Amino acid sequence: MLQLANVFTLQAEGQQTSGPEITSPSAILMEAAGGNVIWEKDADTKRAPASVTKVMTLLLIFDALEEGKIALEDDVQTSEYAASMGGSQVFLEPGETQTVDTLIKCIAVASANDACVAMAEYISGSEEAFVEQMNQRAEGLGMVNTHFVNCNGLDTDGHETTARDIALMSRELIIHYPKIHEYSMIWMDTITHVTRKGTSEFGLTNTNKLIRQYAYATGLKTGSTSNAGFCVSATAEKDGVELIAVIMGADNSKDRFQDAVKLLDYGFGKCTFYVDDAVKNVAEVPVTGGIQEEVSAHMAGEFHYVDTTGADLSQIRRKVEVRKGLRAPVGKGDPAGEMVYYLNGKEIGRQKLVASENVGRMRYTDALERTMDRFFLENAKHQ
Repeated sequence: MLQLANVFTLQAEGQQTSGPEITSPSAILMEAAGGNVIWEKDADTKRAPASVTKVMTLLLIFDALEEGKIALEDDVQTSEYAASMGGSQVFLEPGETQTVDTLIKCIAVASANDACVAMAEYISGSEEAFVEQMNQRAEGLGMVNTHFVNCNGLDTDGHETTARDIALMSRELIIHYPKIHEYSMIWMDTITHVTRKGTSEFGLTNTNKLIRQYAYATGLKTGSTSNAGFCVSATAEKDGVELIAVIMGADNSKDRFQDAVKLLDYGFGKCTFYVDDAVKNVAEVPVTGGIQEEVSAHMAGEFHYVDTTGADLSQIRRKVEVRKGLRAPVGKGDPAGEMVYYLNGKEIGRQKLVASENVGRMRYTDALERTMDRFFLENAKHQ
């Protein structure tokens, strides 16, 4: 079944738009699935990112979770250095322990600088070693105009990035670790401090007001310092389209959120979502040496495509490319080829085809039986 979800396309009515009016000095709008840039303004000028830095900190935390280096239930002890952080914090005390899960919540919701350093030290031994990893990860993502000096975004000479680079690391985080949305969408919560002074509750309130003010918001991270101004990497999803809007250097908090909403609304107006969910058997693939000469193949999952150009997606065409030289035995789920998608003659994506059933290797008796069947069939044709 082919589906088109047209998300308010101005182009369909023949109207043109020059783009949103953004007051902030740097901004970019990216479609998350394909990483396509829809709109930008001075997106490569290096600026202080403030706490939007924490997108990279969170990315490395989730990397460590995926690699099994840490677990959400692990207890993390706060060092004196981590507890000394100023700015946004949850007032961790030296020697206090919190779980990784709680510290992620503190970073994503309350933008806690002390929680960032505690996690950096837990993962890498020191903040310096962690920051080195941050810069290596940034380089691997093609963030060519980024240099991190700390893990929390406090104003420091040489700590800089760009709107484009923030979009790149934000995309990496939400695409590979969608669980981040479970944290970034928390509006209010509490944590429990257990220290030498006793037990106390501390309230967390999300710094990203868009999750309450914008219907399609899914996160992600705010930041503000005297040097950076007001920044945000705002993520949102509507009708299958996921967008990232980055604002840097706004004059005030209201402006950054207004500019982010303008970008997101503009993006949802330009994007059209296409999904092919015909995952049932779509091809018969030849098998060499099997008890069957062919195996049915189906798509490994739905194919998704987001267009940002106003193209007519009803013109998308599919072509099956079967795997050559497929030899028995074949297991259910084994690679069997690809479904290739084209729009106006240009390839726009692929989806894997997998075997729908098992095909065993042909034995001598099977081969003899097949040969005899063909012999008698040929004789019957000539009688």
